Amino acid sequence: MDFTERLDALQQHVAATRAAVQGAVTESREQLEKRIDQAQGDVNRAVQNAHERIAQADADARNKWVQMKADAATKMEDVRSKIDKRSRQMDAKVAAHDADWAEADAADALDFAEWALDTAQLAMLDAVDARTRADELTKAASS
Repeated sequence: MDFTERLDALQQHVAATRAAVQGAVTESREQLEKRIDQAQGDVNRAVQNAHERIAQADADARNKWVQMKADAATKMEDVRSKIDKRSRQMDAKVAAHDADWAEADAADALDFAEWALDTAQLAMLDAVDARTRADELTKAASS
């Protein structure tokens, strides 16, 4: 399997995320709400896709990764709920505390993304090694 296309798509996704976050810094609350709604729609689609993959998966390892993705998407739904709750609050101290929480949660999500990327790299290298070994054994068996 060639992982290049998936890595290219991931790189494009990272670039789009970077642009969205950088652009959001200068936006009004109304614009941010629209951006958040769009991101929530993306998360909802990811949750649906993950659930569909779980239903179709046939290997335990695949189920584990798909379930992890579904769990992460569910976490994003929780984040959206907290964003909605924060929008209803007026107290500045509470808002500052919520901002601290949101920043910490974003940092945790980035840590998770880094871990997931490292784990994906290891899994891809393992897959390439397994395919190489299988091809070598097939070639040796046919000789």
